[in-house]
Amino acid sequence: MSTTTAGLPLAPQPVASPGYWQGVWKRLRRDPVTLACGGILLLMLFAILAAPLLAPADPFQTSMLRRLRPVGTPNYILGSDELGRDMLTRLLYGGRLSWFIGITPVVIAFGVGGLLGIVAGFAGGWVNMLIMRVTDVFYAFPSVLLAVAISGALGAGVFNAILSLTLVFIPQIIRVAESTTTSVRNLDYVEAARGSGAGAMSIVRVHILPNVLGPIFVYATSLISVSMIIASGLSFLGLGTKPPEAEWGLMLNTLRSAIYSQPLLAMLPGLCIFVTSMCFNLVSDGLRAAMDVRN
Repeated sequence: MSTTTAGLPLAPQPVASPGYWQGVWKRLRRDPVTLACGGILLLMLFAILAAPLLAPADPFQTSMLRRLRPVGTPNYILGSDELGRDMLTRLLYGGRLSWFIGITPVVIAFGVGGLLGIVAGFAGGWVNMLIMRVTDVFYAFPSVLLAVAISGALGAGVFNAILSLTLVFIPQIIRVAESTTTSVRNLDYVEAARGSGAGAMSIVRVHILPNVLGPIFVYATSLISVSMIIASGLSFLGLGTKPPEAEWGLMLNTLRSAIYSQPLLAMLPGLCIFVTSMCFNLVSDGLRAAMDVRN
């Protein structure tokens, strides 16, 4: 598979063989940055899934007598928030919602956008024109503004935040899927299969899907970091998760008043967002480089 200078996947190689995936894994093992970031993400995933076992307190238990305790306070390793709730507990439980809201839209967009893009790229003609012109309408708006506008129209809530992000990412995946499918459709082995009398569904299943799913998946993983940042931004603006739920973006908003008195405490949710997004971005870059057959 080759890539553009912008990092977007282009024409893949003919159907990936087991040897190809062995080569991908071999190149990944030689990339310490990708392995380290993947390890960090796995540790974070384990921590947030095991939050009921690891959390030292109830995430909703308040105590105004213990509010804004600094990091390192006995019994409050990472301090307490503006309502006296344990920050370590809130960060662990908040990671659950932040990961869920950040990853779910990308997964849905991968399925819906990938399908529409493959249909547009393989069918061509008026089908391609119809799907791609509708996609271009969404591209007329910046992603963040479009997500804010949709969430504002629908109202605050986890479901509405996921829906708005899904609508933002579907057009992006459609465009990548369409361009990749168009490149594969014009390759010699696809033309040979078509000339031999193979049906459209058979060509798509045997020759198209194995070659386009990898590039689309790699591109989708690069959207996870963007999705988590936008999702946290929606919660920060009051368009995502509602109090008293624990979510990193919402925690950033509620801790704004403590930025001068307890700056380290106020930065903890933002640090979690930054590390998670950066790790997802670096893992995506590592996957893209490992799947490049020129390496």
